[in-house]
Parts: sequence; C-alpha cells; structure tokens
Amino acid sequence: MQYRPLGRTGISVSQLCLGSMMLGAFGNPDHEDGVKIIHRALDAGINFLDTADFYSGGESEQIVGKALAGGRRENVVLASKGGLPFGADPNERGTSRRWITRAVEGSLRRLGTDWIDLYQIHRLDPSVDIDETLGVLSDLVHAGKIRAFGASTVSGSEIVEAQWAAERRGRERFRTEQPPYSLLTRAVEYDVLPTCLRHGLGVLVYSPLSGGWLTGRYRKGLEIAGPGSAVRAQRFSAAYDVSDPANAAKFEAADALGALAEETGLTLIQLAIAFVVRHPAVTSAIVGPRTMDHLESYLTADGVELSEDVLDRIDAIVPPGHTVNVADNSWANSTTALTPAARRR
Repeated sequence: MQYRPLGRTGISVSQLCLGSMMLGAFGNPDHEDGVKIIHRALDAGINFLDTADFYSGGESEQIVGKALAGGRRENVVLASKGGLPFGADPNERGTSRRWITRAVEGSLRRLGTDWIDLYQIHRLDPSVDIDETLGVLSDLVHAGKIRAFGASTVSGSEIVEAQWAAERRGRERFRTEQPPYSLLTRAVEYDVLPTCLRHGLGVLVYSPLSGGWLTGRYRKGLEIAGPGSAVRAQRFSAAYDVSDPANAAKFEAADALGALAEETGLTLIQLAIAFVVRHPAVTSAIVGPRTMDHLESYLTADGVELSEDVLDRIDAIVPPGHTVNVADNSWANSTTALTPAARRR
C-alpha cells in the first residue's frame, strides 16, 4: 500500500481510504460484518478511515468505534464529518458554533475516542459566516478534540475565500478537501484540484466508482440494475434511471470504459481507482464497501499504473474537466450558485 502526505498536515495516509457510508442501515446493517470489513482493510495496509455522523444516523460511527476498540485506534488516521441534518431539529445541522460543538462531542462518543484526526464540514452552510465556522473548528483543534479540519464539495473560489479568512482572522485553516471525482465526474480537474495544489490541501476524493456506474455492472448486453443497497436505490433512484438522457450518456461512457479496461487486462474497478489516485492533487481515494467481496475488489487496484496511451484513450471517452451528468458534481447540495439554473438567473 502506498502512503502519501495529507496536504501539509504532517500526517501520512494510505492512497486508499476506507469509507464507511455503506456500514449500517444505509447499506450493511450487520455490525459484526462491518467490523470484519474494517479489520480486513487495516490488515491490508489501509490506515485511513472516513465516516460521518450523517451516515445511518450515527450508526456508521458506532461500527467504526467497535472496530477500533482494543488497541487499533492509535495506528489509524480517523476522519469524520458533520453539518448535514442529524435530526428533525432545525438546529441539528449546519456549521454554526452551537451545532458543530455538539456534533463533534457526539461523534467522539460514538467513535469511542478522545480525538478525531480530521474533522470535515460535510457541506458549507451559506447561512453561516465562514469566520464562525473556522472559529469553532480552530477552538476544537486547540482543545485537542480534533487534530485538523477540512471541507467537502466546495468550489475553488470558496477554498480561496476560506484560506483568506483564516489568514486575516488568525484562524486555523482548512487542510483538506473531499470532492466527488471519477472517470465520469471530472469537473474538479478544471479548478478545484489545481486550487488545492496551490494551497497545499490534501484531497480525499469520494465516489471514485461513480456510485456503482464504474463497477462493471453497467455494460451493454447485461441487465441494468440499480445499486445493491436498498436505501441508496430508494434515495437516489433518479441517478440510475437510464431513460434520463444524462444517465444514458453515463451508460455509454461506462460501457466504453469497461471495454478499455478489458483491453488493458484490468477490471473497470482497477482502472477507475488507478485513474483518480494518479492525479497529482489527489492524496487518497475513498472506497466504500458494503460487503467483504466489494472490499477485496477495491484492494486489487493498489499499485496499478496507467500508461499515457491508456490515459489518452480515457480522455477520448470523457474529456478532462468534463462531467457526463452535471448532477454528479453535487453542486446542488453545496455551491448552489454553480447549478445550471443559477447560472442564468
């Protein structure tokens, strides 16, 4: 397993990060099975785990906590996130001092640890001044509750704004960014990833398999089915409807990429993961298994190198900086000003 510096934090992490969104009610409700999956990942050399209070209503954090009990916590770089709705109370969400303070305490309790190595704002809250968010996160660093903090799915301009605010107000600054990035979702290449490089941010990318589109299941001649997770199929059914022209284009691209993988002697999973970790701005790719078989297939991508010819052929299928279905950029959940409708009115 390769290890890389997490931006300028001084922390080294594996190029594969184990995401736990699918552990718990969102995917695999068997806690013992989830613990085994985490242990297998650690034994394979992964030292970077990513979770969030939002995942299965905190259940994912509980499973991670169980897996790290008994002496495994010290050697793991543990990341969690907060900011998405945690309950029905309108104040149990967002990035205010009031909520983030409570959210971190709740995550620490569920994880069974005294500190979180990387705490991330799941989405920036446009109703909260960035200085308030940086202020409470800085205080949590000084109190030893978290070691560093970052954000997820923000634009290049927001990254710069947060860096300037931290410098001018004497705050700790965002050290990482967590954007969506895959063979089908390449918009972050245009601005976000170069901005992260310039400011020394570590980058852990999520959905390198584009929500299952790059697992090899979406090929011509095969029956098209949605995700294996019942919760994901229910909540994101529109993302897998191939009657939608944008998803039909994803299907065509996924099929072409699958054919390319076969020609190069790789699985599509290996091609997809090797592609994202090759970018010079990317520190680690988050892989989120629901089953042990899923994890084993992800682990085979470790050490895979792609030639310039293969990269050129990928670019011919999905051009650099292009996202096949713009909805996959997740801007509607964070930077709403970048959504198509907002650009024209």
